[in-house]
Amino acid sequence: MTHRVLTGITTTGTLHLGNFVGAVRPAIAASREAGVESFFFMADYHALIKCDDPARIERSRLQIAATWLAAGLDTSRVVFYRQSDIPEIPELTWLLTCVTSKGQMNRAHAYKGAVDANVAAGEDPDAGVTMGLYSYPILMAADILMFNAHRVPVGRDQIQHIEMARDVAQRFNHLFGQGREFFVLPEAQVDETMELLPGLDGRKMSKSYDNVIPLFEGGAKALKEAIARIVTDSRLPGEPKDPQGSHLVSIFDAFATAEEREAFRAELRAGLAWGEAKQRLYDLIEAQIGPMRLRYEALMAHPEQIEAILQAGAARARAIASPLLAELRHAVGLRRFEPIQAAAAPQVKAKVALPVFKQYREADGQFYFKLSAHDGRVLLQSQAFAGGRDAGEWVKKLKTDGAAALASAPVALGEGVAADEVAQALAALIAAAEA
Repeated sequence: MTHRVLTGITTTGTLHLGNFVGAVRPAIAASREAGVESFFFMADYHALIKCDDPARIERSRLQIAATWLAAGLDTSRVVFYRQSDIPEIPELTWLLTCVTSKGQMNRAHAYKGAVDANVAAGEDPDAGVTMGLYSYPILMAADILMFNAHRVPVGRDQIQHIEMARDVAQRFNHLFGQGREFFVLPEAQVDETMELLPGLDGRKMSKSYDNVIPLFEGGAKALKEAIARIVTDSRLPGEPKDPQGSHLVSIFDAFATAEEREAFRAELRAGLAWGEAKQRLYDLIEAQIGPMRLRYEALMAHPEQIEAILQAGAARARAIASPLLAELRHAVGLRRFEPIQAAAAPQVKAKVALPVFKQYREADGQFYFKLSAHDGRVLLQSQAFAGGRDAGEWVKKLKTDGAAALASAPVALGEGVAADEVAQALAALIAAAEA
């Protein structure tokens, strides 16, 4: 069974070596797993909660997109998009907002933390609290539920948000599903073994500590200068050095093979100078990061290439989001107006005119199917199949899964037909089968 994994990337600031080791590299490796459908998105709506500098937002979005692409994200295998390019996400956010209790939002960690800090400072409890900060977990829930992600890799501080997304999904399913589960209940994926790279001073690498090693910014020169500032003990060249507990060694380990780690430790115990050890560390990292940096610089020089990649990703994402949102709109009552039918006699049950699937074979020997409305309009037209069984399997899947199957189905919308009309037609067939 294919599992969907969704990863959000906040677009404020630039990424450093710790981000690469702790988040970028393992996420890209996970996206290559068999049986996994990965979604990576630039969380630029979330960035607006933290930052009101438009130039910084714009620059960060470009730099972070270029970083992930340069680091090896394969956009033929993953769906890579900007949150702000998917208008279905803010609309879903509102639908979810309307079923989320204020009491639950009052308990969100980010909001409670802001209130506690205000109270401790003698301020009004809600001083400086925007509705963006307050409603942040609902937008995050929409990000996840829009694509029915099964797993969401997060840090421990984000587990509460995944639990809130589950609660909101269950409430929506209960209120509007009528026995149908619109949303998958996501699971938080916390990697306890995730590498947390130490910074120049041995603490966690973080910009707030001013102890980071840049990933691409500043080029090889900035990388070398940062490594030269790593704090070491005062043992002189020739004196044995203990690799245990050395954060320089920890950084080396994050990029080295098992054999390289063992050799490096042996050299330190034999008296390798710290200056030479830092040169070895630089050479090791530069050998891996240097080629990525060249790709990064090429991408930054041609932002239109990144834009094209993200627009293609947005099209793939919307092919999934739009049919689901059409179903959700219908479920909550935001439906197309239809002519009001005259009331039938009590003893006569009105017969609903349902859309019809038709399978057929053309003169070319290929098999096809189409979905037609009750008035004869073609709503969906399939591609050609070599065998009738293949066409039949897709008809069965569409009748069973409804609009959720459209994103991967080998079909095209009929001329002048909107995705929400097809979603409603499929929903009508499912309802009739269950009646």
